[in-house]
Amino acid sequence: MASPLFSGRNMKGLIVRQPYAKWIVEGKKVWEIRKTPTRIRGRIVIISEKKALGTVELVEVLGPFTPEELADHESKHLASYDFLKRYSNGKKLYAWVFANPVKFDPPREVEIPNGAQIWVNLKNWR
Repeated sequence: MASPLFSGRNMKGLIVRQPYAKWIVEGKKVWEIRKTPTRIRGRIVIISEKKALGTVELVEVLGPFTPEELADHESKHLASYDFLKRYSNGKKLYAWVFANPVKFDPPREVEIPNGAQIWVNLKNWR
């Protein structure tokens, strides 16, 4: 059954790999590390493997950081220094800060357009 909090709204869905997506909606991972900042703020849907796992509020973006600087905050982003070093490939990184996760039980199927890699526009979200 759709939650009235989200029903009928256009929302942004953020595509995140597992196990990170699960940890975000469970509130265990509060920073998502990305190579670019975003201007998007507010409640977004976390999507992985063509399923909406839940929602979180994207409250701010911090950075830019080096992998060395982010290593001191591993408890927030749950990524190892070696992963950050490989992922950054010499570029600066940004921490997208999440709050107030809501986990869906069960996860909801979503349609992801061909070519979508970061964001998905979810119209009339239910």
